[in-house]
Amino acid sequence: MTPDLPLSGVRVVDFTQVYLGPSCTQLLGDYGADVVKIERPGTGDFCRTTIPDEAGLDNPIFLSINRNKRSVAVDLRVPEGREVVLDLVRHADVVVSNFRAGVMDRLGFGYEALSALNPRLIWASGTGFGTSGPYAHKGGQDVIAQAYSGVMHRRVSDDQPVGIYPTTLCDYTTGMHLVQGTLLALLHRERTGAGQRIDVSMYDSMLHMQMQEACQQLNRGSEINWAAMPLTGVFATTDGAVCMVGGFRADPLHHISLALALEEDLADRPELATLDGQFTHRAELQRVFAERFATNSTAHWVERLEAEDILCAPVRSLEQALADEQTLVNGMIVEMEHPTAGRVRALAAPIHLSATPAAVRRVPPRLGEHSEEVLGELGYDAARLAALHEKGALR
Repeated sequence: MTPDLPLSGVRVVDFTQVYLGPSCTQLLGDYGADVVKIERPGTGDFCRTTIPDEAGLDNPIFLSINRNKRSVAVDLRVPEGREVVLDLVRHADVVVSNFRAGVMDRLGFGYEALSALNPRLIWASGTGFGTSGPYAHKGGQDVIAQAYSGVMHRRVSDDQPVGIYPTTLCDYTTGMHLVQGTLLALLHRERTGAGQRIDVSMYDSMLHMQMQEACQQLNRGSEINWAAMPLTGVFATTDGAVCMVGGFRADPLHHISLALALEEDLADRPELATLDGQFTHRAELQRVFAERFATNSTAHWVERLEAEDILCAPVRSLEQALADEQTLVNGMIVEMEHPTAGRVRALAAPIHLSATPAAVRRVPPRLGEHSEEVLGELGYDAARLAALHEKGALR
């Protein structure tokens, strides 16, 4: 039996698609919210068709971020379809979207219109760049946000090419900010009874992620680059690579020298006695480290570094990380039995609550699977549902 989850009784009308928005609404659903996903008839969420897959509309990309939701396939171009959405909003606590700025207003579902219909409504929106300003009209996309925000420009050294961070860093971070905003607004409504508008953007989220670097830049005019610290790096071994972070303890260079069994203690060199000196001679240090790491295995060097209390890790693939015992101990993989896709394995919610842990109550929905169920709960009888189907408003 599912425990009384923190968001039980909260209904979310979910206009989101792709990643930013669905990652938010899935987490709300994991903790009990009744998430009603509004999808376009025929194709649904863009994630259903982004990557060709044998499962078609129920492919792993869609399944990864759409559990604990009910799908209503409704055509918003049909007046009766729009009225269905308005009926859902009348009974909702939260509306979430991640369209370009102004799209919800053009659809007639902007904050002013919907809050007039339901003053307790929390209207949450994630965009690429915000609701005003020179970039507000631009579409929000993870890689584009990396480029605009300065994240893409940051790399270990200027001689390395600028590149794309291969995981959807911006989408996920902004989606989690959207969750936070929704929870804050629900707490405020609990105290006051009033709903409100929430706006988050990928641009702001990426700037905020760089808060330390930004404060240094704004106040000292200089750049902090944590990846370019002189005793930090990724080094090839005979069978892989080791990531080493030479910090967070007294005299790390001395202990690195011991771990690597160097012929001399580099910490004894006067020119390397300070952090400034280590920065000046970073290239030489990195060369010494690289040459030494290349002589033995990853496991060998991890064992030696850990014996000296130097932070380190083997560089692993996602496949290896998913199979790691720690991943399993942490309960980070869940299994679901999907009616068409079969057994599905996906990542679990990362927030572990002792009394009310996240629960998989519903597998990711098939397109339009719950259209009649959801509207039946609003009082739509069989005749009215049939009429909506006939007019093409409901699929």
